[in-house]
Amino acid sequence: MKIICVGMNYTAHNKELQNTLNTTEPVIFMKSDAALLKDGKPFYIPDFSSEMQYEAEIVVKINRLGKSIARRFAHRYYDEITIGIDMTARDLQRKFRKNGLPWELCKSFDYSAVVGDFVSLKNFNKEIHQLDFHLDIDGKVVQSGHTNQMIFHVDEIIEYVSKFMTLKIGDLIFTGTPAGVGNVQINNHLQGFIEEKKLLDFYIK
Repeated sequence: MKIICVGMNYTAHNKELQNTLNTTEPVIFMKSDAALLKDGKPFYIPDFSSEMQYEAEIVVKINRLGKSIARRFAHRYYDEITIGIDMTARDLQRKFRKNGLPWELCKSFDYSAVVGDFVSLKNFNKEIHQLDFHLDIDGKVVQSGHTNQMIFHVDEIIEYVSKFMTLKIGDLIFTGTPAGVGNVQINNHLQGFIEEKKLLDFYIK
């Protein structure tokens, strides 16, 4: 199982982090399989970071084997989605970027890919590019987005990634985060929603 992530895929998020906007091709990075955290288990803040941040994202699960997938066929390769959190050690990321170094360690550490319950797209009666989603912390909305705000939409991402690597059943694609990222603290209660369906529910420890 691969965890494939898309960086800088929402314009407003790029601006809030003062990133250079990328509009020519998706920015792809990977998380290890040890990064997966599911079933509502708590996330324990690691001691190597003093600035652990949440990034709420739509996550797509691949349901069939595919390589060099044309965009017009990409919708055949997924039928379940959820909301997930790309946990990011922001202080480490800034350090790595400043020194021109790879930054997988700030993104791919153990349990940094939190996922909710996967549900069929049929539950929403909408196309995947027509969905609202949001993240609540301690009962307050802290981040919200709409899939039509993606710079590169899901089918474009699948077409692009599958040029380089074979997609396999069970692979996950984190599709990028909108504006509103912020720090997590011990005892925070995080709940993630697509439309009004709660799919993610866990605590920070």
